Amino acid sequence: MIRKRLALLMSLILVFVMMPMESSYAANNAVAKTPVNANPLVDHKLGADPYVLVHNNRVYVYMTGDTYLYNNDGSVRENNYGTIGRISVISSADMVNWTDHGYIPVAGANNANNGQGIARWASQSWAPAIAKKTVNGREKFFLYFANSGAGIGVLSADSPIGPWSDPIGRALVTHGTPGMSGVTWLFDPAVLVDDDGSAYLYAGGGIPNESNAASIANPKTSRVIRLGADMTSVVGSATTIDAPYMFEDSGIHKYNGKYYYSYCINFAGNHPAAYPKGEIGYMVSDSPMGPFTYKGHFLKNPGTFFGVGGNNHHAVFQFNNQWYVAYHAQTVSKAFLGDGKGYRSTHINRLTHNADGTIQEVQGNMTGVPQTANLNPYVRVEAETIAWQAGINTQPSQASGGPASNQNVTNIHNGDWVAVSNVDFGSTGASKFKANVASNGNGNIELRLGSPTGTLIGTLNVTSTGGAQTWRELETNVNNTTGIHNLYLVFTGSGSGNLFNLDYWQFTSGSGGNPNPNPNPNPSVTRIEAENMTVGGPYAGVISSPFNGVALYANDDYAAYNQYFAFPTHQFSLRGASNNNSTARVDLVIGGVTAGSFYFTGTQPTVQTLSNITHATGNQEVKLVVTTDNGTWDAYIDYLEYSL
Repeated sequence: MIRKRLALLMSLILVFVMMPMESSYAANNAVAKTPVNANPLVDHKLGADPYVLVHNNRVYVYMTGDTYLYNNDGSVRENNYGTIGRISVISSADMVNWTDHGYIPVAGANNANNGQGIARWASQSWAPAIAKKTVNGREKFFLYFANSGAGIGVLSADSPIGPWSDPIGRALVTHGTPGMSGVTWLFDPAVLVDDDGSAYLYAGGGIPNESNAASIANPKTSRVIRLGADMTSVVGSATTIDAPYMFEDSGIHKYNGKYYYSYCINFAGNHPAAYPKGEIGYMVSDSPMGPFTYKGHFLKNPGTFFGVGGNNHHAVFQFNNQWYVAYHAQTVSKAFLGDGKGYRSTHINRLTHNADGTIQEVQGNMTGVPQTANLNPYVRVEAETIAWQAGINTQPSQASGGPASNQNVTNIHNGDWVAVSNVDFGSTGASKFKANVASNGNGNIELRLGSPTGTLIGTLNVTSTGGAQTWRELETNVNNTTGIHNLYLVFTGSGSGNLFNLDYWQFTSGSGGNPNPNPNPNPSVTRIEAENMTVGGPYAGVISSPFNGVALYANDDYAAYNQYFAFPTHQFSLRGASNNNSTARVDLVIGGVTAGSFYFTGTQPTVQTLSNITHATGNQEVKLVVTTDNGTWDAYIDYLEYSL
């Protein structure tokens, strides 16, 4: 959305005073997500009907791509949901700083998405659901979406952010699918991959007859159907879930061996107190196919918390041993328009299961959830990683070396800013700052601590690079900065146009590198347990001593897995040991190319590190293999870690 245009149109402009470019007191104010709140997750764009995937210590949120619709006079009109053909994706390693991965152009019928739509048969893409599963030895990601209320489609990819493709070229589930007749609205999918690898798709909604009390009380429009092993086919016939007062919004999660089906209770007619209108109710079963028994409700309609109601849509998920619920509310649109007008944004709050398996009522609020990890400033940070912001937008970037669907920050004017939360500069401190920028003019990035007008630790002068997508990395010195701070990148400059675009930024420590200031596992490090890899070769096997891991006993024994790499250079660390005092060697092979070797001497486990390893990007096989065994040692491996 175009933030300044919107604010001017609705006479709710950001606090903005034109002052010389050197002044930081022109800084604008955050409007919807305000420091230090964690809700809504982002406010530079909209996003509804959230669904969540946890992958490699990151939380990925997939959302219906709400965007503002305008009347002929330029005012914003009510959302009619009839032109939504994109799905928005954001992710976070800490639940406060969110990286914008742009939009997935799903719908492709009638030249939707400017002819770039992936599903050429689909005219809409609502209410996404996401799952991952290893299929034919490769980890794959499956994105399910509703084509309005007419059926469910599926896209697939090798990473959670794409690129995506349409594997079957048609809808996966329609009203003609066995067991789906009688579903009023065939939409709002949810998906569960169970512990044994079996998978299930949940969908449906609507009331067959809103003038009939029995139809309101038991619409019988919710379904569950088993997915094929390929995740892109269905098996058998769908089963009806008799969810009382069902309206829409299927949800599914598993807790303590029980299956929890949750949904939005309808608004029609008169309801008993156990089924409050517009709230999230839930049912429990011993089987993913049911039958389910109604137990209660746990999330009130967003109007209760935020003063603007509408439909209620949710997703329950677990991250770092804590349960959460994602849901939407019209908080961003209300902040900018004074009225929600049907435009939704995603929130997250904690969810608690009681000892008896029931769920406590969730308290929705703007505070959100605590940050789960500090941000490491000594690795590349995408500029579109944002805790709070004032005035900016994001767009697809042509900068090289970034992740799939790379974005950059744009719509930058004097006084705009982006901020990230709990940046850990460590005890050594930062000495330099660099950023990848593109510009036709001049401007500055002021680096400030604590607030847009807080302590200035450095200023990067941005000069013309020759174009809005002509990228150049610029660097400046900064005052030695230690400890943990909220970091504000405040943009200053003259003129009324976009000052420049920003792709990524990174600090350098006083020691000249990455001091790894956070001694705990942090979002910049990804760990893969060896016992979770594919084990092969003549004798390789899983072990429980001296740790849970894998033993490589002979040449060509290996442990391997597939990894998507957005960047070409990483640091790799392997924890392992030899079975005796001899030195064991384990080669690191990426994409069929040997990148280096780890050496372990003695039976005491140690961590060995290979720095600045350059490799191919995209989906690659990572293999830990023995090739030099002379029969005098065995190699034990515990886990592999990699970081930028």
